Amino acid sequence: MAVYTEISDEDLDAFLEQYPVGRALSCKGIAEGVENSNYLVQTETGPLILTLYEKRVNPDDLPFFLGLMEHLADRGLPCPLPVHGHDGRALRTLAGRPAAMVSFLAGMWPRRVTPHHCDRLGGALARLHHAGGGFAMRRRNALGLEDWRPLFDRCAGHADGVHPGLRAELDTALMDLEACWPAGLPEGVIHADLFPDNVFFLRNEISGLIDFYFACTDVLAYDIAVCLNAWCFEGRGEFNVTKARRLLAAYQAERPLSDAEMAALPPLAQGAALRFLLTRLYDWVNTPDGALVRPKDPMEYLHKLRFHRGVKDPGAYGLA
Repeated sequence: MAVYTEISDEDLDAFLEQYPVGRALSCKGIAEGVENSNYLVQTETGPLILTLYEKRVNPDDLPFFLGLMEHLADRGLPCPLPVHGHDGRALRTLAGRPAAMVSFLAGMWPRRVTPHHCDRLGGALARLHHAGGGFAMRRRNALGLEDWRPLFDRCAGHADGVHPGLRAELDTALMDLEACWPAGLPEGVIHADLFPDNVFFLRNEISGLIDFYFACTDVLAYDIAVCLNAWCFEGRGEFNVTKARRLLAAYQAERPLSDAEMAALPPLAQGAALRFLLTRLYDWVNTPDGALVRPKDPMEYLHKLRFHRGVKDPGAYGLA
């Protein structure tokens, strides 16, 4: 279970007294998610999600994350809405950690992604980008291009122990991206981590987008690249162009991509693959035995990186 910080019944009761939600009827840790401690709390007024933000989350970023969710929810995007206390504050402290509660969203994330899921995702992603356009706060991407080299340096010495030749291959890929990273593309609020387990479906329609704790201000098309990696590969590593075509067509139906954005998709997809490969590699070599969460295999994203490095033009992603 991905619950790093346990809370006592007494601490939970005292915490809830600060909100207009009544008493706790039950509280259960949520196994999914690896960054924070999450609980499903059934209160007298209904279910809520309680999150304790762990050490990998910068407390200074929390006003951005919570404010963004409010902004998007106010504009009709189905995402969690922070719960404000009697004093008007949404963020406070519980068990020595920054903590907040957000509304509960019904639905399930897709265990087996289909082209239909990708279609719905593309439209929802475009609507997120439109809705984020008026958000006044900014947050730089803490896992953007300039952060990949320092992250690589911190785990490069262990790379060949994970896979022979991995260090040299990643160094080459990183140098290539540093030399040709796209510039001048439209920017705005992006989710930056919109994996299938962060998208809920109910009766084949999206009922919620969750986990905005990597959200930032960056290139909008980079968000598409993250989704191509997360949604459009099959279990054995094959790229599914039908899924990609459906995702991109639905996105463009609501926010057409410029020629520059379309041309930039291959290097952006390489960058997205490298970003998740590096964070997984770092966790793989730094997570001690017996840890609560098993690190994800970085090799999955090595196969994806190799695919994108072989792409010559955006037609490989289903674009005409």
